[in-house]
Amino acid sequence: MFLNYIKNFSVKKILKNSLHNVKSSSLSTSIQTVGLLIDTSYFSEKEALINELIANGIAADNIKVIVYKDKFKKSAGNTHPGFGAKNLNWKGEITDPLANDFINEQFDLLISYYDVEKAILMVVTHNSKAQFKVGFSSIDKRLNHLMINTNTENYKVFTHELFRYLKFLNKL
Repeated sequence: MFLNYIKNFSVKKILKNSLHNVKSSSLSTSIQTVGLLIDTSYFSEKEALINELIANGIAADNIKVIVYKDKFKKSAGNTHPGFGAKNLNWKGEITDPLANDFINEQFDLLISYYDVEKAILMVVTHNSKAQFKVGFSSIDKRLNHLMINTNTENYKVFTHELFRYLKFLNKL
């Protein structure tokens, strides 16, 4: 328990030092592919969130979901690939191949659906190859291009605000 706290503190320090060198990127094309990173420790309605994205014009085939859980058990009951806290090493590197595949995929939009700063989630968001990143305003402002001020329980408010701003920015 204490070692996990020290590891998270160390990884957050490494991440915050690397955030000084972040380049802003702009998306010039419309959004086709969406990556969805969900912390299921605090949010359990992932299917409802996906249905909201589909209702707003994103094709179901173009949404790739990965979930994080504090204590992740690989079982047949999981509908989406996932990873846990044990998949982060002391250097701030992800050791799970599914998470690394998600990080290396070129998404037009990455939705970081978590509002509690956890080292592993911040590393996935930071290292993602997505062109445009969206998250919550309670997370470090340097990780995302667009921050929405709400909490994870209000997924309808989040998606409404997200698509309102995407239309305003001509991303749809």
